[in-house]
Amino acid sequence: MLEDQTAAAAPTPWPAAYPEGYAVVDVETTGLARDDRIVSAAVYQLDARGEVEDHWYTLVNPERDPGPVWIHGLTTAVLSSAPLFPEIADEFAKRLEGRVLVAHNAAFDWSMIAREYARAQVTAPVRQRLCTIALSKELQLPLPNHKLESLAAHYGVVQERAHHALDDARVLAEAFRPSLHLAAEADLRLPLLACQPLTEWSDGPATPRTSGHIGQQRSYSYSSPSSWRPSRKRPACPYPNPGRYKEGEQLIQGMRVAFSGDTSIDRELLEDRAVEAGLHVATSISRLTSVLVTNDPDSPTTKTTKARSFGTPVIDEAAFVQLLSHVVPAPAS
Repeated sequence: MLEDQTAAAAPTPWPAAYPEGYAVVDVETTGLARDDRIVSAAVYQLDARGEVEDHWYTLVNPERDPGPVWIHGLTTAVLSSAPLFPEIADEFAKRLEGRVLVAHNAAFDWSMIAREYARAQVTAPVRQRLCTIALSKELQLPLPNHKLESLAAHYGVVQERAHHALDDARVLAEAFRPSLHLAAEADLRLPLLACQPLTEWSDGPATPRTSGHIGQQRSYSYSSPSSWRPSRKRPACPYPNPGRYKEGEQLIQGMRVAFSGDTSIDRELLEDRAVEAGLHVATSISRLTSVLVTNDPDSPTTKTTKARSFGTPVIDEAAFVQLLSHVVPAPAS
């Protein structure tokens, strides 16, 4: 009888500092802005080594237009009888408590969850999050891009219903497990970030739920999800521009950052975070621009075209969010 090599193999030495459990989360939403709402949520609970312990899924009545139905498939008729977020907040919290929240572009999922809890006047029981995009980069996985389907294909995980919260959470849980084991084998420090409760949320003119109908708000515009934002004049950046961002290094206070195209996190919130970190948010591209942040570098927009012509470095949103947590102080003058 052949020896079972898998069973005979020594177990992976497990880093003592790794978390004791994870909550792999996916939420589908009415849009990308800070007044958008969750329409469905799923959680896969994993143990310390990434094995599935339980899973949970719910629809959520957003009390407004459901947004991009062509993406998530959830219509007003489907959502009208779903529970409101405050009605599922406790159950959702039980699935998250004491665990690291894991998501693909975790900053977006966390911001949507935190705003829903803020609206419900409750604090979500989450202290840390882990973005699987950031982990993939730390592991230097040979992915063509940072989409969930690419990560799934890398590990041979089959997607059955893309943009369905439960299936996306399942796919991510199955892809996260081998990534976690690779990280453990390399004794890699996991890219954990703190989850601060958010107060930066807003509601549009929502109509209370009556007769089972969802309250109507502004229509969702896929091509311009942030067009509702008023323009804001920001104070001048107090730091001198240290020059261009260099790949593999950190952002430095005073760097000029420009944004182009749609972002998962509300653009204004991203800009606020950049300003708080000491960066200069620029509205246009020039030879002085340190870096352009865009999720679609091949699009023929004015900013991406100018960035190419000037040789301005380009990074995606996920990379920028990671870099924001470690902005280097401006050199002393």
